Amino acid sequence: MAVIERQPAEPYWVERIPAPVWAVGFLLLIMPAVANDFVLFQVFGWTFILGMIALSLMFLAGYGGMVSLIQMSVAALAGYMVAIFGPSGVEALSLFLPWYVYIPVAVVIATIGGALVGALAVRTEGIYTIMITLAIASAFFYFTRQNYGIFNGYTGFNLVVPPQLFGVDWRQPVPFYYLTLGMAALSWLVVVYVSRSPFGLALQGVRDNPRRMAALGFNVTAHRIAAYAFASVIAAFGGILLVWQNAQISPGTAGIPAVIDILVIAVVGGLKRPIGPFIGALIYVLLRSFAPDALSAFGLSTERFKLLIGLGFLLIVFFSPDGVLGLWERWRARRASKADPLRGGSR
Repeated sequence: MAVIERQPAEPYWVERIPAPVWAVGFLLLIMPAVANDFVLFQVFGWTFILGMIALSLMFLAGYGGMVSLIQMSVAALAGYMVAIFGPSGVEALSLFLPWYVYIPVAVVIATIGGALVGALAVRTEGIYTIMITLAIASAFFYFTRQNYGIFNGYTGFNLVVPPQLFGVDWRQPVPFYYLTLGMAALSWLVVVYVSRSPFGLALQGVRDNPRRMAALGFNVTAHRIAAYAFASVIAAFGGILLVWQNAQISPGTAGIPAVIDILVIAVVGGLKRPIGPFIGALIYVLLRSFAPDALSAFGLSTERFKLLIGLGFLLIVFFSPDGVLGLWERWRARRASKADPLRGGSR
């Protein structure tokens, strides 16, 4: 009688998650028990928000090969829509609609705006894509600053706060921390899932060889525009959280420095992994929050804190074009090579 060998059962998805990921997740969940309000609200809350916006750029650049500088503008557009359709301190311009109306409307309008920009940008490549998205981002900034009938010009909107759902004030440090943590985790999971879906795999094929994908029957332009739309949804939710954190929005939110900051965050963290933008955002926020204190300790002007940010960006890009994650992966590969006797290493 033939003996049928049983194939080992595949591990559940929970078992495939590395232990360090569980450790980081547990630490983030208990963070309110060990961190003060400033760390929760300003450091981690801001990190999760900027990480989401940079994640939308990482998705376009890493999986689609399209470096877009419009993502911060899309986020700001969603924030403006929340201020216009929802409640704010500018009663003459805000419509004061309920949250279940103005939040979806803001996301839809921002997504349409991002997709329209994508429809223009996908017809270019390389530096031309960067320049056309930068030009549109610059035009949006000046339009919001000069338009008073809709965007309230230079002043913008104030007192834009999240709705108090379930009797919770979501702008308090602990609730806001968990809100941003949940949205950041959801965004990361969605990007990971989409990158492994048929659409994500086709998009990566379009990135690597668009002519071959077109010959196989794929609509290259449609896939790229859809990628812009998907990335815009993530940036839109990041923009809504950003305006709730600041309780206001003005043209400076979509200014050129903010646009470049998102690019710096994505590049510093790494454009090859969805976790990279959050690592880059944490580095940026830490430098932005504590660099003035470091400069003041050495008797230097605190207004030059961006010098440290720029130097950190140059060092990381110089030593690792793949960002911090590239340094980490090369260190792990070198360590594995030394420990593997087949590669000439020794234990």
